[in-house]
Amino acid sequence: MDLVIDLELLRPPVDVVPFVNDLGRYPSWMGLVHAATPESGANEPAWSVELRAKVGPFARSKRLRMVRTVEESPTHVRFERRESDTSSHGIWVLDARLDGTTTTHLTVRLQYEGRLWSSVIERVLRDEAERSKERLLALVSAS
Repeated sequence: MDLVIDLELLRPPVDVVPFVNDLGRYPSWMGLVHAATPESGANEPAWSVELRAKVGPFARSKRLRMVRTVEESPTHVRFERRESDTSSHGIWVLDARLDGTTTTHLTVRLQYEGRLWSSVIERVLRDEAERSKERLLALVSAS
């Protein structure tokens, strides 16, 4: 599945990139990311991430270890699932691209494979992605 957030911000990329290059900041604006804790002692920038979606009284969650694999500040950052065990895991990629000079066009793409989410949960994820735009706009505007 591909989940895409497209957003125009009236700030330059250098003001927006701090909100997308650290997974620890995602829970403040992206409701899909319930928690993101930096991993201490890792050889690479890594986070333990909990993704969560809620439908009524029911919630589904998924824990992942994500590593920043690209950091081309302030235009591109990419995180990929890289678990520390030897088991086979589904692909998860979160890729953020920032274009512009005085304003920013931000595209955040979450790609994953597997059967974690039903079609109902996928709809909830898409709706939450839309709501995340408003929270990010507010955070960037306040900074």
